[in-house]
Parts: sequence; structure tokens; C-alpha cells
Amino acid sequence: MAGNNKKKAVVLLSGGLDSTTVLAMAKADGFEPVCLAVSYGQRHSVELDRARRVTQAMGVKDFRVVTVDLRQVGGSALTADIDVPKDRPEDELSHGIPITYVPARNALFLSLALGLAEVVEASVIYIGVNAVDYSGYPDCRPEFIRAFEQMATLATKAGVEGTRFEVRAPLSGMTKADIIRAGVKLGVDYSMTHSCYDPDGEGRACGRCDSCVLRRRGFEQAGVADPTSYVKGA
Repeated sequence: MAGNNKKKAVVLLSGGLDSTTVLAMAKADGFEPVCLAVSYGQRHSVELDRARRVTQAMGVKDFRVVTVDLRQVGGSALTADIDVPKDRPEDELSHGIPITYVPARNALFLSLALGLAEVVEASVIYIGVNAVDYSGYPDCRPEFIRAFEQMATLATKAGVEGTRFEVRAPLSGMTKADIIRAGVKLGVDYSMTHSCYDPDGEGRACGRCDSCVLRRRGFEQAGVADPTSYVKGA
């Protein structure tokens, strides 16, 4: 692009708190972000609407949405007719793998991002996975990210020809409060973001699912006002 010497990086964007923070970090690192959202048959379209709003507000010029129907796979409360767990005790949030885990979702997302990175000639992919305040998902662990990097070199023409792909997960060792503080310093407007697994018809957060609990606690611990719109009484 004429007059723009910034290197591109692909940023996986869900419209949530974590991925929006990662987008701000990618921009702060000097990259021109190419944002990729995935419509995978999730329970609601709120997060995709928020992802689009985030890219507009943050000046992203290249935003793409890929559609993959994971409802045909199922096995998750986010893609099948299974109730989203609510009001789980705090000590359960970091133990076991909850039914909101979507089988192989991050492997799929990263594969799509890898294909896009090869096409736009980017060697860096950003993803907002977190291994501290997370709900026990195996595909959020650093071991998985490093393994995917190794696979990326073997699986692509660019990798065979010498490109070394890097998957950056800058939130991996951070608590939710740390993430929020970092985002605030970068000017992130968290009122645009959405984290709830089971919002109401108006897109308001339930306040009771695992993701809402972790988000709300993060704002409390960060000492930052929570801008989330919750359903009445949540």
C-alpha cells in the first residue's frame, strides 16, 4: 500500500474483551491489522456485531468474516441445544472442561487465520487466548499455541519457502484484571465489547455464565468501572 510501510498481522477478533485488547496491542506493536471474525453457528450474532463495531472504531481497514457451521459438529452449549451453565461456584471455574468448550474451535480459527496470513503476506497472528482467568479450555494453553506454530511451518507454502510464522498470545499469562488495565492504557473502549455466552434478545449480558462472572470480577479487581449492559437484576 502506497505510503504505508507497516507490516501486516492477522488478528482473530470475536468482539470480546480479550480479542479487542489484543487488537489494540497489535496496533501498538506497529502492525497494520487484518482482522478475522468467524461466524461458526454460535448461539447469537451479538459478538459479530460488536467485532464489526470495534474494527470501525479502531480504524481497521481490512475486516473479514468467515462462515463455518459448527452446529453440524455440535458438542457444545454454544453450538448445540444444550443449556449454558449459570451460577457455577468460583472454585469450579478453573477446574475441568465445561460444556461451553467448542471442540477444536481455536485450532479451526488459527487455521483460517494462517491461510489468511499466507495470502496477505503476514507472518504474525494474534489471538486472545488466556491461560490464567479462563474456563478450562485446552486450546487456550501455551503448549497448544507453540505446537500450532510448528505445524504452520509444515502446512504452508510460505512456511516451506522460509517464512517463520509466529502466533502471539500476549494475554496468556495475564489475569482478567491485568488485561483490562492494559487495555485501558491503550485506550480500549470496553463498552463496545461483548463476552456473554447467553445474552438476551437485546444483546444484554446474562451476568451469570462463566464468561460474565470472569469479566465482572476482572473489572472489580482492576478498579475499573464495568460498562457492560446486563439484564435487569443480574
